[in-house]
Amino acid sequence: MQIESTRTIEIDQFVPRNEIDDRYIDSPYYLAPDGKVGQDAFAVIRDTIAKMNMVAIGKVVLTRREHVIALEARGRGLLGLTLRYPYEVRDEQSYFEVIPDLKLPKDMLDLATHIVQTKTGHFDPAQFEDRYENALIDLLKKKEAGEKIEPVKQGPTPQVVNLMDALRASIDAEKKKAPAPSTQARRPAKKRAGQK
Repeated sequence: MQIESTRTIEIDQFVPRNEIDDRYIDSPYYLAPDGKVGQDAFAVIRDTIAKMNMVAIGKVVLTRREHVIALEARGRGLLGLTLRYPYEVRDEQSYFEVIPDLKLPKDMLDLATHIVQTKTGHFDPAQFEDRYENALIDLLKKKEAGEKIEPVKQGPTPQVVNLMDALRASIDAEKKKAPAPSTQARRPAKKRAGQK
């Protein structure tokens, strides 16, 4: 099927941003006005939806397929989020219904809380490393240099461990990393002549 692309976004309605379930968000795109003609209309929509905390819902043709898109204000421009269709989002109930309701022991929750608190940080995508991409680049460099490529041997399958034991081991590992407090007692400084 060939769907005609008009290179425009048709806005159908405006909805509160918090009503869009994150599971429906697919891909982000930055949007800017195409030339001076549309700048006023672009700025009016951007500023109004930002002020009202709304997003514009519309349709756009990308890669020969029509997509639903949500437009939200982002700086001087708009962020376009293509949305999945309802048939693309599965209901979690069929996956989660087999998980039993458990009464968790307080000491287990306390240990888990301690670990979360010690490993709390701020979201920084620069910390993420695509190890597959890096390994692939290294492999290509080796291949280009004429090195022999050996298949990687699979390690043993990890064993399932008791959660309490794993939590305690994690805390013990953190304690080993922390510098030990000095156990040397401080001696009083020597008195200088004339000092009481």
